Amino acid sequence: MFRLGISVYPEHCKRDENLDYIEKAGKLGFKRVFTCLLSVKDKNRDELVQEFREVCDMAHRYGMEVILDINPNVFKKLGVSYDNLDLFKHMNADGIRIDECFDGRKESLMSYNKQNLKIELNASMGSKYLDCVMSYYPNLQNIMTCHNFYPQRYTGLSLEHFDECNKQMKTYSLKTAAFVSSQNKNSFGPWPVYEGLPTLEMHRGLPISIQVRHLFATRMIDDVIIGNAFALDEELFECSKIDPRILTFDIEFEKELTDIERNILYFEDMHIIRGDFNENVVRSLKTRDVFKNENLKPANTRDLKRGDVVILNDNYPKYKCEFQIILKDVENDGRRNVIGKIPENEHILLDYIKPWRPLKFLER
Repeated sequence: MFRLGISVYPEHCKRDENLDYIEKAGKLGFKRVFTCLLSVKDKNRDELVQEFREVCDMAHRYGMEVILDINPNVFKKLGVSYDNLDLFKHMNADGIRIDECFDGRKESLMSYNKQNLKIELNASMGSKYLDCVMSYYPNLQNIMTCHNFYPQRYTGLSLEHFDECNKQMKTYSLKTAAFVSSQNKNSFGPWPVYEGLPTLEMHRGLPISIQVRHLFATRMIDDVIIGNAFALDEELFECSKIDPRILTFDIEFEKELTDIERNILYFEDMHIIRGDFNENVVRSLKTRDVFKNENLKPANTRDLKRGDVVILNDNYPKYKCEFQIILKDVENDGRRNVIGKIPENEHILLDYIKPWRPLKFLER
């Protein structure tokens, strides 16, 4: 099950602002809340329990799971032991994320905690840490993983490292989460650095919808969490409308669509890619058969660039009304109508088009 999440930082804003934000996201179908104990400073245990319990209780009202970010120093500061996690249960949290590792054995033992808290491991390290934890036979029902976010520009993960880490998580069939970043200029995180909070460096500065659709497109990420607070209302709404199961593109139109072109573009809510895949064009499986009796005159038949969205016109009798996406620059002999193009900043998503994979376009 794919889920969306938000982050809240009680020490950096007013109580009601956090609770209102959780309520807003919860009503839109978000199912996770990330919050952080690493940056908490001078509050005692009772104050922290009360503060974070309010966050958890509001989240639970909307069926949202709350994970607290911790490390060994937090345990030491709050007098918590790996064999007694009662404090986090008193906060009404659903689990803890271990930002910095213990020794592998302790993480495994924590997964058997009597409070039945989830134990979320750091997914970004790319070391043998996960293998070490798994060698101690943890309770797999309570083990998850979650990547880091990166406040400092140029320090986010590369896509190559991200993919390698995710392959390791999936070797053990573990659920994995990652962060995207709101483009709200007034947003913040747990630290006094305000350059966004994505997991992937390539996402920094991109519209949040593209970040979310990319993470889901990898099919390696189960939960996508907005790392900074507070995301804009329109960002929350846009994210809530994304179907995580289907590879989804935006489109920039180059012509006014005919009714037939619009029906083909949004065909049955999604296109299924033909299994006989090639390096030049992506071909939709059924449109030419369904629309074979329709007429489609030539229009906007310029040469073709990567990311162009085209429909074959009447000059291609056997193939007319076939829907295609261009993968490599090729000539247009006048038989392909260019109805629009996939935005340049979404071209990374083209790499995830595979034989038989469903895809669709955001309706405009």
